[in-house]
Amino acid sequence: MTDYVGAPGSTMSRREFLAATGGAGILGLAGCTAPTNDRTPASLRGETGTAAAQNASLPSTSPPEVVNVDEQGGSVTLQSAPARHAAHPLDSMGGPVELPQVWAFAADDGDPSVPGPILRTTEGEDMEVTLDNTEGKRPHTLHFHGVRKAWKDDGVPTTTGIRVDPGEEHTYTIPANVPGTHLYHCHYQTHRHIEMGMYGIFRVDPKGYEPADREYFMTVKDWDSRLSRMSAGEDVSYDPQNRRPDVFTVNGKSAPRTLHPEDGSPIIVSEGDRVRLHLANNGYMSHPIHIHNHRFERVEKDGGAIPEAARHEMDITNIAPAERHTIEFTADAEPGIYLLHCHKVNHVMNGGFYPGGMLGGVVYESVMDTDIFKQLMEYAGYEP
Repeated sequence: MTDYVGAPGSTMSRREFLAATGGAGILGLAGCTAPTNDRTPASLRGETGTAAAQNASLPSTSPPEVVNVDEQGGSVTLQSAPARHAAHPLDSMGGPVELPQVWAFAADDGDPSVPGPILRTTEGEDMEVTLDNTEGKRPHTLHFHGVRKAWKDDGVPTTTGIRVDPGEEHTYTIPANVPGTHLYHCHYQTHRHIEMGMYGIFRVDPKGYEPADREYFMTVKDWDSRLSRMSAGEDVSYDPQNRRPDVFTVNGKSAPRTLHPEDGSPIIVSEGDRVRLHLANNGYMSHPIHIHNHRFERVEKDGGAIPEAARHEMDITNIAPAERHTIEFTADAEPGIYLLHCHKVNHVMNGGFYPGGMLGGVVYESVMDTDIFKQLMEYAGYEP
């Protein structure tokens, strides 16, 4: 159980959350159950027979953690391990939605997560990132977007001649010379290894950085679950030239699990907060991200600061594959619960059920003691 709640970034303690919700009354709605739908494909309901039994021994993923690499002397170790990933574990709202096997990154002694750990450093600081594949079963590399680095540290085996085979480890020097929000991923058999969950956010704070009142990290991704299921031993064939995305996630979770305060990523705000949201797209499709009832400005793109004269108010930002957008808004709406979602509406589904998928929410602290919030927490599966 984590001590903090909400999306990775700004922290709200579990104690503060319970106080805001009225504590034990959070699930006090009698007879409130999440809607179900029989049209959900068996492949998304975790009905995998023998394959499921074979993977039962794998660890389950945890939510991504923020690793302050500066506080660790400028070094971090990443390793990848097979794991089970529940995007939405409940038998409700089109669930369960499960990826029976992913290749999840873990930092140092942390838990494996999808997305991988958020690596945070400061402009001017070099990071020593060791890819530990000593317990691995297949080759991997690490490729970091955004920053300028030495040729040998680019992480592409076909052009550098460097790959990290099973039983090996390799250290990359990644200079923090381009401020902004970036991403990293495995670049060996990229079309498969990203699809299996080997991706994460890399953040370089500029010198003299002034954080917002609330600051969060959020990664969206579309998945073709056939590769995960094939890797788990199911009798299914994956064709990267003919992808059929059927799972859509925010920080690795599908709605309503996205609203779970510990396992998901609700954007928790108070009235008047200046909110900064770092968005990254680690999928293969563009996703127009829309926030209800709040106008925001895009202040960074791919690590480049957008001049104030070029900024304008908007309520949707279309993020292409590998793009990063940092947006800012003031929590000045009537206090409530407001959706954040992809506006390709078929991406806001779990199988045949709507809503689900790539949908999260902006939650004002002052409404956490309401019946509708309690109902959403039951949908998400939260137990205080």
